Amino acid sequence: MKIELTQVTIRDLVDGYADNSATEEGIVGYGGRLNIRPKYQREFVYDEKKRNAVMETVWKGFPLNVMYWVRNEEGNFELLDGQQRTISICQYVWGEYMMRFDNDLRGFDNLSQEQKDRILDYELQIYICEGTADEQLDWFRIINIAGEKLTDQELRNAIYSGPWVTQAKRRFSKTGCVAYQLGSDYMSGKPIRQAYLETVLKWISNGEIDEYMAKHQHDENCDELWQYYQDVIHWVKTHFTEKRKEMKDVQWGEMYNLHRDDPFKETELREQVKRLMKDSDIKSRSGIYWYVMDGDERHLDIRAFDQNMRREVYERQNGVCAICGKQFEESEMEADHITPWSLGGRTVADNCQMLCRECNRRKGSK
Repeated sequence: MKIELTQVTIRDLVDGYADNSATEEGIVGYGGRLNIRPKYQREFVYDEKKRNAVMETVWKGFPLNVMYWVRNEEGNFELLDGQQRTISICQYVWGEYMMRFDNDLRGFDNLSQEQKDRILDYELQIYICEGTADEQLDWFRIINIAGEKLTDQELRNAIYSGPWVTQAKRRFSKTGCVAYQLGSDYMSGKPIRQAYLETVLKWISNGEIDEYMAKHQHDENCDELWQYYQDVIHWVKTHFTEKRKEMKDVQWGEMYNLHRDDPFKETELREQVKRLMKDSDIKSRSGIYWYVMDGDERHLDIRAFDQNMRREVYERQNGVCAICGKQFEESEMEADHITPWSLGGRTVADNCQMLCRECNRRKGSK
């Protein structure tokens, strides 16, 4: 890969700046010659504090971290690293937000000509790179380590870029996207950081995301993935009609894959969930939804007897195992529910017995 260092003024950078991301036409600057958001870049995610820090650095004349552009065959450029700093600068100069300089809150148009020139004449340090697509992506992986790291899914979107990824991002990765509108009550994470897209891909592929994306990379649309997501959300809404915050922590696609054809009665599920949500022995509330489908108590993380209860019962039994009648040290014994939780037994001292490890294992295997 060929690399050369050059300087570009902010005046030249912001020339011809246009943000057409809402219409999927991207963001350009540098007289229309710089593609600020190429296929391997994330959506703009700087918060106000970080965005303002960029402009404060420029205002004070301090050096910004070096940026990386790629020169293409036509002699134009793609921004390899530095997108968020670049957009922060362009948005300020084009009047999209105001900054507090020397205790005065001002937009760019409110500055004096001298102050404007102070910003516009600031020189950015740019490495211009030329190389193959694989070399560019590999370098992007490396330099990204020092900045705001891409998520795994953002890197996958770069590796498997094409029409399928473009449409998938439109549906699953935009702020307020249709996937968010449909399923935000049942999904966690931010679409803009690819959380929705990665989750649904994991569901439909049974965890083999890279294989799925490689297979569909050149598809003209992502209709299969979108239909699957709609089917999952519809299934959830049909089974569990009452919305709760714990729903965001459930891997619904995995449940749908296993139980979509199971018979059910919505009223029975609703009553079971409601009853279990009141049970103070259940530590994992999100696990309740799995439990009512398959009956596996491990989903619930049932509260264990604490050390005070264990000690109380050990003393009450004089260190004698409640099954075999032999005496043991406390460290050699385990606390056990006399009446199982599934039969209404509570995690309280009166429902606790101390068993030796061997007896507890035998009891648990029955």
